[in-house]
Amino acid sequence: MQRYQWDSVEKEPLNPMLARQVIHGEHITVARIHLSKGALVPEHAHANEQISMLERGRLRFHIAGQELIAEAGDVVQIPPHAPHWVEAIEDSLATDIFSPVREDWRSGDDAYLRK
Repeated sequence: MQRYQWDSVEKEPLNPMLARQVIHGEHITVARIHLSKGALVPEHAHANEQISMLERGRLRFHIAGQELIAEAGDVVQIPPHAPHWVEAIEDSLATDIFSPVREDWRSGDDAYLRK
């Protein structure tokens, strides 16, 4: 068992408008994603199923050709291998859960987030 406090988890800047805090378990990755208004997570896809829980703000999701505006309190499920991208309509904070673990994040093979 391990206990974490988000205030103690390193906040990793990915670009001037996007940062994340990440915890990797044995089978899942949990991340808090900090997005400034106008931030863009470029289109990508991954083998991981993703659950995104918007804590505050508004995000525009484009998932497999469909658009969804998410607001605080919304939970969005993104299937494995679905191409998707996200735009922050306003300053936002989301908690994302991925299964299995985001090995690309562990290895640093996530250059698409650093643009």
